[in-house]
Amino acid sequence: MADIAVAPAPALWLVDKPAGPTSHDVVARARRNLGRTVKVGHCGTLDPFATGLLVVMVGRATRLAPYLSGLDKTYLATVRTGFTSATLDPEGPIEASGPPEAAARIREVLPGFVGTQAQRVPALSAVKVEGERLYAKARRGEEVDLPVRDVDIHALRLVDDLGEGVVTVEVHCGKGTYIRRLVSDIGERLGCGAYCSALRRTAIGSLSVEGAVAPEDVAPTGGLPPLRGLGHLPVRALSPEEASRVLHGGRVDDQGLVAEAVAMVADGRLIAIGTHDGAGALRPSVVLEDHR
Repeated sequence: MADIAVAPAPALWLVDKPAGPTSHDVVARARRNLGRTVKVGHCGTLDPFATGLLVVMVGRATRLAPYLSGLDKTYLATVRTGFTSATLDPEGPIEASGPPEAAARIREVLPGFVGTQAQRVPALSAVKVEGERLYAKARRGEEVDLPVRDVDIHALRLVDDLGEGVVTVEVHCGKGTYIRRLVSDIGERLGCGAYCSALRRTAIGSLSVEGAVAPEDVAPTGGLPPLRGLGHLPVRALSPEEASRVLHGGRVDDQGLVAEAVAMVADGRLIAIGTHDGAGALRPSVVLEDHR
């Protein structure tokens, strides 16, 4: 009798993406390791040139994407002043645009970017305009009015002076922020131009790149329990009877919790995400375990 494949337990893998592959490539590599029938996804796309933390979701943990993708993120960005890039990153083409600026002057302008900012979406991005990705239009040479969106920059500081007008800045920002556009805007404010020559994501919410594994190390067992990625959600502890009810789609008292989403936990395990039914109860909107 043929062996029956056992689906891996829901898990989050913290992957340290190298420069070169796309985020989709990392997911494809994980799927080869885990089996073609295993659901694998990620939250928070990184550009190919970027490195750092990519959260890979395995099995039913893929259902948690809406609760992870909106988390704040932290980056280390290398800012090269005195040059501009058509892609805002190392892919270029790159052109000289003025004398590079000193680190002290760069540090002076950074506070002006903290807070809510109107940011133009880069032409080479996956944002859809008229039903088509912007990058597809840009590669055909089409002129497009780039959408403008509000983004939140919570903190921005210069952490290293690399010399010759090149610095490293740390950015703590909200969802949807394009760091390469931020760097380009810093260059415009300086009057000498700038582009993002390197980018590394160091954190997503409370999850850190420290201890993250290489893409090829994602395995059928291991990873983090999904609850580790949801520290921003309030927790509703469930009794065994309540857990059974939730796993069958039943409701439980919300115990006064008012958040839009609540982690429903039994014996330290995340078994569901609960949402309010408007009548003082939580109903499971995402279930991570089979009913028993």
